[in-house]
Amino acid sequence: MTRYWDEDAGEDGAGTMVRPYTITRGRTAPERDDFSLITVLTTTQDPRDEHGAPILPGRLQPEHRLILERCRRPSAVAEVSSDLGLPVSVTKILLADLVGQGLLTARAPLSVARAAGGADMGLLAAVRDGLRRL
Repeated sequence: MTRYWDEDAGEDGAGTMVRPYTITRGRTAPERDDFSLITVLTTTQDPRDEHGAPILPGRLQPEHRLILERCRRPSAVAEVSSDLGLPVSVTKILLADLVGQGLLTARAPLSVARAAGGADMGLLAAVRDGLRRL
């Protein structure tokens, strides 16, 4: 797991820290903002453009490479953010970069459940009812 700060630096943050604006190259918001914490991300197996030519990744930062490696298996935005040790807002900017390049796909969790054979509506109803009882 990668850490971008020194946990022993104390509350004043005087230890080493890679600033989020450095990682995002000064950007404060992603180009697309349709990611939720449970959006499922998957690395594209054989990325191709609209003409069928292979997509070659542009210059990738180390964080981009870590995301692509992590998302070889479907992962939620929150999981990726936690693994990187970065704020969710910073992670979303990096994810949007990769989706924009065609190197990563993002799907709403319900569409993933449908693709896997459908959501078990009985189980979902039982969870809903259990939560209401709390």
